Amino acid sequence: MKIGCPKEIKPQEFRVGMTPNAAQEAVARGHEVLIETDAGMGSGFDNDAYMAAGARIVDTAAEVFATADMIVKVKEPQAVERKMLREGQLLFTYLHLAPDPDQTHDLLASGCTAIAYETVTDAAGGLPLLAPMSEVAGRLAPQVGSWTLQKANGGRGVLMGGVPGVGPAKVVVIGGGVVGTHAAKIAAGMGADVTVLDRSLPRLRYLDDVFGNTFNNQYSTAGATAELIQTADMVIGAVLIPGAAAPKLVTRAQLSTMKPGAVLVDVAIDQGGCFETSKATTHADPIYEVDGIMHYCVANMPGAVARTSTIALGNATMPFLLSLADKGWKQACQDDPHLLAGLNVHAGQLTYYAVGKALGIDVVSPNVVIKS
Repeated sequence: MKIGCPKEIKPQEFRVGMTPNAAQEAVARGHEVLIETDAGMGSGFDNDAYMAAGARIVDTAAEVFATADMIVKVKEPQAVERKMLREGQLLFTYLHLAPDPDQTHDLLASGCTAIAYETVTDAAGGLPLLAPMSEVAGRLAPQVGSWTLQKANGGRGVLMGGVPGVGPAKVVVIGGGVVGTHAAKIAAGMGADVTVLDRSLPRLRYLDDVFGNTFNNQYSTAGATAELIQTADMVIGAVLIPGAAAPKLVTRAQLSTMKPGAVLVDVAIDQGGCFETSKATTHADPIYEVDGIMHYCVANMPGAVARTSTIALGNATMPFLLSLADKGWKQACQDDPHLLAGLNVHAGQLTYYAVGKALGIDVVSPNVVIKS
């Protein structure tokens, strides 16, 4: 198979879809790997590293898209990239279709087959290709939130860990999954007073067993959230419904109950965000203010630490990438129901229920598609 990896073009996105190690593995199995020139520079991988791995460097994204059987990326294809997709081509990347009707319709119109990293599952019910970036984003959230809390950036001017005689920042993490757990660990490590909210009692028991008094946890209800955000200096939104739009858990009306200069960090922004006032921002212009509350809603947070993120993501995606290349997408999905769960689009048909529900589009079962 011809595997193509274009340079990411989303603003301030420095990750790359394939590492030189992944390219070497694919080439060793007899596949041809095409890398757009300088695609890995933002992650610290130069063209020589890819050529040493056996990949071929090509000058333009257009050549990658025109030549490759499978396109491997990090972020969802941008409008100019979607125009280059074609019928029968395989796209393997993050998609986050539920809050993005334009992308969804373009992918359907292209006739391509699109497998989304964020909906591939595992035997434990987890999301193995989302987990590494969730870990990175979770660990980044208190870091960027603490920066936003600084007075010069519009925040309350509160130090996360306080100092002797002055209390620490109060941090509320909504969601106790991968993002929330890592966010809570880092925020607590910075000395903050942290409370995690979650609706799963088994998850809350797990957090209590593993972390003890490192941070507090509480069952999540609308009332509990409303009460806690009134005293919070920082609220981190870490709620995920796989493949679906994130629920809105803090309304605009509630902002008036919060402390002026408090910070909302929305890690769920890729899925539309879990605060009513959230809108996607970039690393170049990451924060904005609504009703006196600072919002940090960068849609590709892990791109800020591109090398760590690229290697972590590559470790997770490589086995699936190689399976798709070795067997073709249909056989690979027949052999692995967890990979089949990643199928979102095929030949003009939507194949992921949560996206169809969010966008009002009819859905065809992926099991029907692979048997056709």
